Amino acid sequence: MIRVVIGHRGKLVRGALAVVLSRESDLNVVAEFENAEEVLQGSNAGPEVLVLDPLLPGEMGIAELCDQLGGHAVLMLIERDDGGSISLALSVVKHSSKVGVIGTDVSPDDLVDAVREVAEGRPVFDPSLALAALRAPDNPLTDRECEVLRLINTGATAQEVARALNLSAGTIRNYLSRILSKTGARSRIEAIRKAQDAGWI
Repeated sequence: MIRVVIGHRGKLVRGALAVVLSRESDLNVVAEFENAEEVLQGSNAGPEVLVLDPLLPGEMGIAELCDQLGGHAVLMLIERDDGGSISLALSVVKHSSKVGVIGTDVSPDDLVDAVREVAEGRPVFDPSLALAALRAPDNPLTDRECEVLRLINTGATAQEVARALNLSAGTIRNYLSRILSKTGARSRIEAIRKAQDAGWI
């Protein structure tokens, strides 16, 4: 029996994935989560495969989450026309020895097969997604700048971000200034949107 955890921002999508996978006699969906921190905690339940949305909400990005998941197998579900998700999915390949990346438009049978393949340690990667990933723009932001932007996206103020990262508020304002410059954004909100669209956070 392959134990599966689902992490997706959409409640309807999570439910649909759980229904499709639970129909198989060799698959058991043990939990469904809506953010990265819940997925990390849920990984303690010992799933063989985590089916994840690369844009999963949370204070940590998907690459950091997968890095902390250790040896768990990960199957990423991404939109084919979403360059940001594709770029994020590629970053996950660097963090997991057991990884799969497929489009959300695959058939239920293909999804089930992908879960089984990844569970057995075989990589699953759609060639058309790989080509799209190669065309995606490089991330100009540093890891720290991405971390600051993710925290700002939670609604935290510069002072709250500073406390969370053990930095001064002035340092955070300097980071935000560099982020605006690098992204060409006129506001924090626009910078967040651009970074999310590009798959940088």
